[in-house]
Amino acid sequence: MSLLQSIILGLIQGITEFLPVSSSGHLAIAHVLFGLESGEEIVAFDLLLHLGTLIAVFIVYYRQIFALVRAAFTLLGKLFTGKIKQGLDPDERFVIWVIVATLPLILLKLTGLDAVVETLSSSILAVGLILLFNGAVLFLSDKFSRGNTAIADAKWYNALAIGICQMFAVLPGLSRSGSTITGGLLNGLDRESSVRFSFILSIPAILGASVFKVPDLFAQSTSASEWGIYLVGMAAAALVGIAAMRLLQYISKHSNFRMFSYYCWAVGAIAAVYGIIRLFA
Repeated sequence: MSLLQSIILGLIQGITEFLPVSSSGHLAIAHVLFGLESGEEIVAFDLLLHLGTLIAVFIVYYRQIFALVRAAFTLLGKLFTGKIKQGLDPDERFVIWVIVATLPLILLKLTGLDAVVETLSSSILAVGLILLFNGAVLFLSDKFSRGNTAIADAKWYNALAIGICQMFAVLPGLSRSGSTITGGLLNGLDRESSVRFSFILSIPAILGASVFKVPDLFAQSTSASEWGIYLVGMAAAALVGIAAMRLLQYISKHSNFRMFSYYCWAVGAIAAVYGIIRLFA
């Protein structure tokens, strides 16, 4: 992998991880176009890119994250002291909703469907078709959602429904942020709360995926120069990820997500046509 390829892939990851257009789908397309074979090296590099965007989440939402960590400890204290009956504050409820929303993803991981996901990722036609579906989901959710509920006022089943949406987003081409934001909007959350919950929900999702892929990262006989190339891509993902998060926050307050549905349709159609041509070439 060249330095330029690493930077481009980092930029793609940083932009598409948080904008609802599917980072996995765009990375899969880029891998095919760059001729990068799927394997442990690429899996390890993609892990570093995801860790880069995780750093972006911590930078943008560090106050919220620290508040949630503190709330997690106070919640445990209430559980062990029996004070849970006295009620929960908004941050403690937020912690519970994050846990509930993460459960479907854990159950999916236990089913061992990673091989299916990897197979789909290697097919640019499959990625293109899923991107077309992602665009339809964004269009319909933005058209029919009229939520005004803050996340602190949501119910456990709302969080679970958002988690189920996130579970399906393991498919390459189906955006994790788009799926969770859509889930939030369709469950009555206001746009700003949906975006914030989606970003926070990415923390356990990325960390959980990283735990399973860390052995691949250290199993590589990687030279110092290759590590340097990988880390540059990781830094690019983090820096651009911060900008993408700020952009989506702005859009959530002042516009709608329909522009992203048009983008997904365009990219998905191009990828699908290219995939069909490759089949018959």
